[in-house]
This record gives sequence, structure tokens and C-alpha cells, in this order.
Amino acid sequence: PWWLVLPSAIAAAIGSWLGARAVILFPPTLLRPLILLLLVGVAGYTFMRKDFGVQGRVLAHDAQPTIRALAIGSTVGFYDGFFGPGTGSFLIFLFIRLLGMDFLLASVSAKIVNVATNLAAIAFFVATGAAFWKAAAVMAVCNLLGSRVGTALALRHGAAFIRKAFLVVVVILILRFSADTFLG
Repeated sequence: PWWLVLPSAIAAAIGSWLGARAVILFPPTLLRPLILLLLVGVAGYTFMRKDFGVQGRVLAHDAQPTIRALAIGSTVGFYDGFFGPGTGSFLIFLFIRLLGMDFLLASVSAKIVNVATNLAAIAFFVATGAAFWKAAAVMAVCNLLGSRVGTALALRHGAAFIRKAFLVVVVILILRFSADTFLG
């Protein structure tokens, strides 16, 4: 639904640029415990609600969903520019929870918004000379290859499969953030 995704992507790009700018003012490591709690909440909610994101609902073309899309984009965009890990998971969760999308549509929409956040943060970091081009090039190629495989799997297996993959990714993120927070 471009009428929702486009405003969300624009708000996310602005939020991401501001988040990247805020990195120099506030150490991102202080966010780890909060992000860990949010990820545990997302996983718990998704595990408990077996029907969560399996089927979507049709939204009216009015101000309410657009306002929600703008809020999601700007908030998660700022987070992505500032910190980053788990952005796609947060976008998918919020698109399902607040906009009524199923996992497939939420995943597609999250990818579009995430491209906007990435481009905005990249623009900020390139402009300030804080880009590591060799590492970025390898990561970009791997990201493109992984996206291709993920897209094929998502289209072949649908929302129920994406729900399972989403939960696996969120659990892995929880384990990583737990290790970084408590062991690191």
C-alpha cells in the first residue's frame, strides 16, 4: 500500500538522518538494555498470539493509518540511524500491530522503509567522512544475496513461513543483545 509506505519511508529517512546525527551526542551502548526488553516483548507477543500477522485486514484510506505510518517511520527511522540492529523486526511488528498488515505485506513494506533509513544514514556518514568502504561493500553484496534468497522463500511460503522466520530472527537478536549487554 504505497499510500502508507511512502509517507512512512519519507519520515523514516528524516528520522534516520537525525538518528545518525545524534550518534555523536549520545553513546548507543546505553540503548542495549532497552532494545533487549523491546525485543523480548515483541517475541513474547508474537509467540502468544498465534494468529498475529497470519492474515491482514484492509485499512481505510484516511488520516489514522497515515498518521500511524508516519509515527512508525520517524520513530524506527531515528532508531535505525542511531543504533540499527533489529530495525526490520521492529518495522514488521509495528506494521502488523498498528496497521493490520500480514507478515508478507509487512515484510515487503519494511524493506522499502529500511532502504530509506539506510540511504539517509549512509548520506550522513559519507558527508561526515565516517564510512568504511571496504567493509560496507562486502556487507552490501551479502545483503543483496540474502535479500534475494529471503524474497524467494517469502513469496513461495507466505505469511506463516515469514512469521516463523521472524521469530527465529528475533530470538537470535535477543541472544545477541543479551550477550552484548551481560557479557560484553
